[in-house]
Formats: sequence, structure tokens, C-alpha cells
Amino acid sequence: MRVVLKGIHKVKARLATGEGKTYYYAWRGGPQMKATPGTPEFVREYHEAHAGARQPRAGTFMTIITRYKASPEFSGLAPATRRSYLAYIKLIEDEFGDLPVAALADRRVRGEFKGWRDRFGNTPRKADFAWTVLARVLSFAKDRGIIATNPCERGGRLYSGSRRDKIWSEEDIAALLSIAPKEIQLALMLAIWTGQRQGDLLRLPWSAYDGTHIRLKQSKTGRRIVMPAGAPLKTVLDITERRGPVILTNSLGRPWTSDGFRSSWGKLSDRAGIEDLTFHDLRGTAVVRLAIAGATVPQIATFTGHSLRDVEAILDAHYLGRDIQLAEAAVLKLEGRTKL
Repeated sequence: MRVVLKGIHKVKARLATGEGKTYYYAWRGGPQMKATPGTPEFVREYHEAHAGARQPRAGTFMTIITRYKASPEFSGLAPATRRSYLAYIKLIEDEFGDLPVAALADRRVRGEFKGWRDRFGNTPRKADFAWTVLARVLSFAKDRGIIATNPCERGGRLYSGSRRDKIWSEEDIAALLSIAPKEIQLALMLAIWTGQRQGDLLRLPWSAYDGTHIRLKQSKTGRRIVMPAGAPLKTVLDITERRGPVILTNSLGRPWTSDGFRSSWGKLSDRAGIEDLTFHDLRGTAVVRLAIAGATVPQIATFTGHSLRDVEAILDAHYLGRDIQLAEAAVLKLEGRTKL
């Protein structure tokens, strides 16, 4: 006998290998189903998920949260972002689920929210993300006319660190290349010659490279980027064996997982004596390398996909006032244009 399960939410995704996969959720925004569809285990898991679901009481913050999780704003997020959001939404539900919606109009509620955020103060980034998710849910409620004001608008950030002043020197790059296996060498070359994020590079398929240019859509911003492959990068790509659909693979010829790549990269950095520099810092390094070569801010932004403001921020006081190579490049340009 066939059992009809109402509200099952299906999400189709493309794996790094190029294969398609369908994920099943008990409902839109609900928990992921691990069992195989059509099996008794799947039916049991479905009923357990619904039995354990917290039913929102009318007029409470929980009703807003439930509507948000069923909204296009939430379902439209990237799968990884949705998973991260759900972890923090659970914290919000546990703390404020029974809060009357009417209480959100009380100006004192912002202090209550900040007090909750401050509990995570020993991990500022976690505190900031918790605040961000809370503000996003309340923004949804305001846009839907459920509340008149968002008590979590503006402010709320604890983490103030910036890595804009972290740059890989030529010596750092050479040190890592000297001990890195070819799989990591290729990742490093892609990073410094494209300025793209780790996640986008790990997913980059061979079909994105046509022999002269690399084309990709940035997962974070949605920007479509077309980059000429610089001669050193082109040389490496052209001699690299294509062991699968994606360009970057581990020593077994399989696509990297984010954690696996991060672990291997970290161990190699330690061996090379690289301190306080990450793979992500290569993105800013690519911006500075382009500036030293004489590229303008618009040219750099077009190449790397940064906004003009971000490029200017990276090149502002962090580099323009400190990097002697930039100063020397500026003088050489001036010397070429005047005799005085």
C-alpha cells in the first residue's frame, strides 16, 4: 500500500563530481530525511519529524519564525547557508519562541536581544552570526507587515577583526610551492591568478576553462566572472591531467571536501613556516598583485569580482601607504610620462 506523505520538500543539487542528487526534507525548512524514499524507515522518520516539531502558539514570535522558514527568502538561500541558519534559528526558538509578537514593539526588547547575543561573546563571530539571523527573521516580519519596526536593525556586531592587511609575500608563496604536492600547487596558482574564493575554486569544473579564459559564477555574490588565464596559470592548467569533472582534486583524484582541503592546506602552511596567513588571504593578495602590476581599481574589480568599494578598501591604508612596490611602480609610471 502506497503511503502519501504531505509536505515533503525536495531539493535537487549538483555535486562537485557533476552528479545530480535529490535531498528530501520533512517540510520546507524542516529537517533533512536520511532514509531512502519509499521505505518504511522513510515514513517513520517523516512522522517522527512532525511529531517532534514545535507547534507555534498564535501571537508568538514562533509564528514569525515558522513563516520565515516556509518563505522564498529562506528557501532561496544556498543549502549550506540554510543549514547554518537553522542551527541559529533553533537557538532563537528556544530562547524567544514564546515571546508575544506585541512585545517586539517595546523598545526594551532590543536590550533583551543584545543580552542573548552577549552570551556568545567569547566567540564574537558566532555572536555576530546569531544576531544576523535574528535580524533577518525580524526584517522578514517587518517586510510582511507583521511588525512595524525591526528592533535588531543596525549595530550588534562584536567581531571587528579584518584580514585586509594579511598578504602573502613572494617569499611565502615560494616557500609553500617548494614543498607542496602538485594538487596544492595548482590550487595556489588558481588562487593568486584569479583571486577567487576557496569554495568557488574547489567546485570549478574543467568546462569553465576554454584554453584562454576561465568563466565562473561566484556562489556568494552571484556575479558572473570571465578572467583571462595568465600565462603561468595557463601553462599549469594545460599540463594538468584531467582526472574528473572538477579541476582541483586530491591525491586520490577525487574532488576535495572543504574540510579536507583546509586540513591539508593548514598542515603544509605549518611545514613551510607560514604564520597567520590563510588560503582566503590569497584573494586579497591577488588584488594587491594586480595593483602592483599597474591595474586600475575598475580593472581589478572586473577581474576578481570584488566591488569597487572592496578593492579600494583592500588597497587603502593597508597597502597603499606601506607597500614599497606600489610606490616604485607609481614612480616608474610618472618617469615614463614626464622629463621634469
